[in-house]
Amino acid sequence: MRIVMFAALFAALSAGPAAGQIDTAAVAAAGGGLAVDEMVFCLGVEEMAPVGGNSQFFEPVDRICCFTRIAGAGDTTTVTHVWYFGEEEMARVDLTVKSASWRTWSCKTMIETWAGAWRVDVLGPGGEVLLSREFIYKPVGE
Repeated sequence: MRIVMFAALFAALSAGPAAGQIDTAAVAAAGGGLAVDEMVFCLGVEEMAPVGGNSQFFEPVDRICCFTRIAGAGDTTTVTHVWYFGEEEMARVDLTVKSASWRTWSCKTMIETWAGAWRVDVLGPGGEVLLSREFIYKPVGE
């Protein structure tokens, strides 16, 4: 099994979309399970696409969304977005994934006193971290 997984990872690395990029869909299809193909922090989602994507937000906003595209689901399953302000868990949102390529998102209401570093972990159905990314919320004047 290890050899198969190594071969799948090697194939994904060497034949991926561009040199140095991992084709996460190929790894997932080869038995690697779920993968996060895309993760964007944004101000909203319109027509299944993130709007106002950024990793730094310097204007006061009502909410920030975490948009993800999940690859590799064979059957209906669940991923979880866990929102952290510093090291404090602020929200945990379970999201259904219904196909091999599925777009889903969660949003967190923001208040100006929560200025600073934020992180969202995307967890697989077994609680494993699929991807973790950070963003900064620092409204002007803070």
